[in-house]
Amino acid sequence: MTQPDPSYVKWLEERSMLKASQERASLYSGQARLWQQPYAQAQPRRATEIASVWLTVYPDAIIAPDGCSVLGALAHEALWKRLSDIGIQGVHTGPIKRSGGISGREVTPSVDGNFDRISFDIDPLYGTEQELVQMSRMAAAHNAVTIDDLIPSHTGKGADFRLAELALAPYPGLYHMVEIREEDWGLLPDVPEGRDSVNLLPAQCDELKARHYIVGQLQRVIFFEPGVKETDWSATAPITGVDGKTRRWVYLHYFKDGQPSLNWLDPTFTAQQMIIGDALHALDCLGARGLRLDANGFLGVETRASGTAWSESHPLSLVGNQLIGGMIRKAGGFSFQELNLTLDDIAQMSSGGADLSYDFITRPAYQHALLTGDTEFLRLMFKEMHAFGIDPASLIHALQNHDELTVELVHFWTLHAHDMYLYKGQTLPGSILREHIREEIYERLSGEHAPYNLRFVTNGISCTTAS
Repeated sequence: MTQPDPSYVKWLEERSMLKASQERASLYSGQARLWQQPYAQAQPRRATEIASVWLTVYPDAIIAPDGCSVLGALAHEALWKRLSDIGIQGVHTGPIKRSGGISGREVTPSVDGNFDRISFDIDPLYGTEQELVQMSRMAAAHNAVTIDDLIPSHTGKGADFRLAELALAPYPGLYHMVEIREEDWGLLPDVPEGRDSVNLLPAQCDELKARHYIVGQLQRVIFFEPGVKETDWSATAPITGVDGKTRRWVYLHYFKDGQPSLNWLDPTFTAQQMIIGDALHALDCLGARGLRLDANGFLGVETRASGTAWSESHPLSLVGNQLIGGMIRKAGGFSFQELNLTLDDIAQMSSGGADLSYDFITRPAYQHALLTGDTEFLRLMFKEMHAFGIDPASLIHALQNHDELTVELVHFWTLHAHDMYLYKGQTLPGSILREHIREEIYERLSGEHAPYNLRFVTNGISCTTAS
């Protein structure tokens, strides 16, 4: 196989987020601007002073007027007058930057609702950068702010990933990807025609771990689907790099195979450069004041002698979030996280990381109270929250997240499954308490009591707080 066309490599580099971030960094180095704000500690109450009531909108769900883009509609003065009248102080748009992948020179669609970013450019489906800037200005004119998204755990299969596959330094350091020696290609599955990668089976992951290639299987498989995604690892087809060598790579993806995971402890430190560049671009160029950190609890992964790899509650995630949260505060913004983990994790990752967190603590508890007329579990969760030193002002009381009403109650089935809790005069281990609460919620939110609500997901139910 021949080496890739140099013009194609150049074309990819021109579209690289890493390259854009490295160029943007030069605008800040040696300047006083980033030394004017305290940044070490999370500042939840400052964040709520900036904007305490938000409207979250999903671009794909917006029907704009004829001849008007989604961002054009969101920048309309009449809309902002109404939002101001009802007390909205911030609008969170959801991810609106170009996402998906690149195949050859063609851009392929997003595989996960624009959470597979490949560029800092605005997705033309939603509008232009100028319209987003105008939206931020219109918000400011109505004493409000705009809020953007940052995705520190992964990208899509865009220019950066394609350059990594081509072994162009330093791009392979961006990702959790490992070159498999040719004599071991027999361990890897064939990639079907029309695909650029294939998911590994658990036994194949175990064998690659035994041969000291990868850390092995992770603690859980998000988006698990038999025959489609059985592990968090995929293998590429043979790819000839810029040096003329043909390689097969195995890469990590916590989510879908089109979302390769970033490596936050590679000697190149390229992941940090790219994500910080993305944050500064959103704050300085697009006018955002806040940033949502997506999947920010999955920045560390480490091998263990037995069992699955250490991939949740990892100290590297704490460090990564402190870097991100600190830089955003340095630039005058605030950040928030959707962290559906234990109270331990939320408390730790909030101390120097994101300023605010979606409320996975009291939300399922107050939903339980609304359904049953009994506040005992809600009181228990308030006591736990205070025991872990979590500031109530740091919790975002969204009606629900962008998926289903989540009743995963992670706190009670991981670290605290065997801890004992007093509930209605009984002492119950966390795992039993969790199942009891979940069953009460499910029984009242579906089936005979509410046949219009569907229970087709593992850890929640498809409905709204109102329904």
